[in-house]
Amino acid sequence: MRETEVRGGDDPSLFDPRVLDPGQEVVSLEGISAADIDQVVELLQALRLWREAEERMSEASRRYMKLGDTDMRALRFIIVGQQNGALVTPGSIAAHLGISTASTTKLLDRLAAAGHIRRLPHPSDRRSVIVEVLDETRRAARDSIGRSHARRFDVAARLTGEQRDVIIRFLRDLAATADEPTG
Repeated sequence: MRETEVRGGDDPSLFDPRVLDPGQEVVSLEGISAADIDQVVELLQALRLWREAEERMSEASRRYMKLGDTDMRALRFIIVGQQNGALVTPGSIAAHLGISTASTTKLLDRLAAAGHIRRLPHPSDRRSVIVEVLDETRRAARDSIGRSHARRFDVAARLTGEQRDVIIRFLRDLAATADEPTG
């Protein structure tokens, strides 16, 4: 029996079906060259690195703005709505986030208490309110999230149209695997 040391971190064997599934019970390697397998493993490793970097960026933005994930998603929705001249209501926020109106009220109370938003009377519906992000919060979001997004946009813009098409198909196909039943 061969002795091997289990490594962590960047260990590509964590993604290598030759190591994970040597009997090919789950992953068939038939007809795939060793070089192609190596490249697929490298691709999966790069995806993990991106996912971890994305999680670090999101966490840093949430810490910087002292908000949770749902709060950040709500603020992004409100900011985009405002920038496009839309009237953002609690109902539209609830629909976007997929949460109840009661949860939305608590979320908006929290954001208002923290000085991120204000509620204003709806201009045409006396029974409703609109929600706006305050200028300081908009600037903070632009400085943290906006600049990160701009760097990611620049990376994608450097690719050719054909390269982007391949990556789009790949990522959509990859995302679809999450919806496939297991077992």
